[in-house]
Amino acid sequence: MRIVRSVADVRAALRQARAAGRSIGLVPTMGALHDGHLSLVREARTETDVVVMSLFVNPTQFGKNEDLAAYPRSEERDAALAAATGVDILFAPTVAEMYPDGFSTTIHVSGITEVLCGATRGASHFDGVATVVTKLLQIVGPDAAYFGQKDAQQVLVIRRVVRDLDIPVRVVACPTVREADGLAMSSRNAYLDPESRVRARAINRALDAAEAAVRRGRTSAAGVLSAARAVLASAGIEPEYLELRSPDDLRELDEVGDAALLAVAAQVGPARLIDNRILQAIGADGSAASLTRSPEPAT
Repeated sequence: MRIVRSVADVRAALRQARAAGRSIGLVPTMGALHDGHLSLVREARTETDVVVMSLFVNPTQFGKNEDLAAYPRSEERDAALAAATGVDILFAPTVAEMYPDGFSTTIHVSGITEVLCGATRGASHFDGVATVVTKLLQIVGPDAAYFGQKDAQQVLVIRRVVRDLDIPVRVVACPTVREADGLAMSSRNAYLDPESRVRARAINRALDAAEAAVRRGRTSAAGVLSAARAVLASAGIEPEYLELRSPDDLRELDEVGDAALLAVAAQVGPARLIDNRILQAIGADGSAASLTRSPEPAT
């Protein structure tokens, strides 16, 4: 694996591969790697010839009172994990490389950035995400870019940017990877003390309860949210948001139909955690699905 720091160097490193017709996959990360990140690498490894991982804690997506300074960083550990999982090029730029003096451009996606995390963290959060991902796509020029479905709203924002700006890349959303106790893997799980870690398990149990309610025919948003909220309350968790939304455009839903995104965010001890589940009502044939889905690839 080769580690590169500059835009010029990562482009030079890919020039020969691109000339030879080799496909390129990009896995954008902020480091503090866990198996969720590595599952994206493994997916990219099966679909593309050259796998690039970016390692960059993006300051523009953190709010004034958020955890930029405390965000876990360990490049040596991350580089070892990336190399062992099959990354070919690790792009680890500095803030000055990504945002040089005079940088003044922001990518803003309206509508879908104004709800859920956009409502609680502020619109500037997704402005930062959209801007840095657009830069990474332009720098690397991948055939496919890989993201985790745990960040469902982020995936939708990136798909919208790719569609609206005609960026020639396939956006791949990979299933959420969970710990043995059901907690969705996140770099912020490292903040959890033992007591908070036990309480955090209730987030996945709440999603399970909502899914079970739907399977019993309780498909109204009020019923689904009530089932999930009860589990959270039993663990002493007051959600930052708990909402039923369309998985395609994040419009608020009154009922679970063909597919509904149940999204949750909560502060548990020192960590802000997010999770989601795709729910589907029981069909005429008696079948039901919930399970995380990957939205259709961008064209």
